Amino acid sequence: MSSNRKYPLSSDTLKIGVDLGGTKIEIIVLSSQGETLLRQRIATPAKKNFDSASNQYRGIVAAIKKLISDSEDRLHTRLLNQTSHHIGIGMPGAISPTTGLVKNANTTCLIGQPFQQDLEHALKCSVTVANDADCFVLSEAKDGAAKNANSVFGIIIGTGCGGGLVINQQLLSGPNAICGEWGHNPLPWRQADEVSMPCYCGKQGCIETFLSGPGFVLHANKTSHTIRTAEQWHRALLEGDQQALAVFDIYARQLAKSLASVVNIIDPEVIVLGGGMSNIDYLYTRVSDILPEYVFSDQVLTRLVKAEHGDSSGVRGAAFLEKGTTDDGN
Repeated sequence: MSSNRKYPLSSDTLKIGVDLGGTKIEIIVLSSQGETLLRQRIATPAKKNFDSASNQYRGIVAAIKKLISDSEDRLHTRLLNQTSHHIGIGMPGAISPTTGLVKNANTTCLIGQPFQQDLEHALKCSVTVANDADCFVLSEAKDGAAKNANSVFGIIIGTGCGGGLVINQQLLSGPNAICGEWGHNPLPWRQADEVSMPCYCGKQGCIETFLSGPGFVLHANKTSHTIRTAEQWHRALLEGDQQALAVFDIYARQLAKSLASVVNIIDPEVIVLGGGMSNIDYLYTRVSDILPEYVFSDQVLTRLVKAEHGDSSGVRGAAFLEKGTTDDGN
């Protein structure tokens, strides 16, 4: 950061959240009362613009630093190196408790990198890093669609299938930094015609390969012998297209089976959906109708709801991270 800038030092305790996604990096600055003082986003440095994964990684770290620097200019206040402020970072992956390096990231240039250390070196201050799905569910449990619930399982069904668990307003941590990692279990009760596909994790038939946006498109196009994007399939569903209804019904059943396996283990009060596929309203009714077929109970009282804060839940949750939060990953 430039040393010759003059900033009025704020007496307010600010919460700063940064959400690193596959396509965008977003920052939010909240006052101690929770008021949004600033929110802006930039494009994530894309793989195609770099000649190596390591250069893309360095580009991402530099982009985060510049985004925070630009936010200081817009707010006319210093965000870094202020003991009263705190910076939380959400990322698509987890920090290994053993090595301190990134693992399980579908933004693959992060894998094996000392992301937290490199950010702290670049920003010259301490940061708290957590998985983006953990940040998402923390936001929705704090003051979103699952406010006041004692147990909340949050999932992001978009580019991947992240998940996180909040109990009594606290992220649940695990010794392996993988709590909420539902997307890399196999699709349960898989039918013979549900052909498994390879996953980037090295396994076959992971839930993510069926329920992520790319996974849905792959299977829908293969089943229907046509080529449509996820948006085109959704539009066809809204228009009453029978082929679209058929592929979304398959998807709803796969989602219901996958969520039933979670309900059977942790029995959450609320399941919150986020990510691009969560915007398909058809799923909330249809999945809720199917769930009782697979949940080991005489009734299913778990509520299935859409994220209240949309695609900004992740960045808000990053701002809510507490100093010293252990990344339970995903």
